Amino acid sequence: MPWSYNRLWIMLINKNLKKTDLLKVAGINSSALTKMGKRMPVTMGTLEKLCKTFQCNIEDIVEYVPETEPQDK
Repeated sequence: MPWSYNRLWIMLINKNLKKTDLLKVAGINSSALTKMGKRMPVTMGTLEKLCKTFQCNIEDIVEYVPETEPQDK
């Protein structure tokens, strides 16, 4: 999957929070947390809640990492 939430996970570590703390602190649902754990896209609404909670920009929590395509031989 092309989405990396590593920046968010690092932010949580620095704030001494667990991934499951996001459910309560940011008010996101468990399916969004599951999607982020699997590097899947989440809604803009979820990203907005995270940005408001941590007073940051989207690029501080998610990064688009293009997948490399296998080269033909």
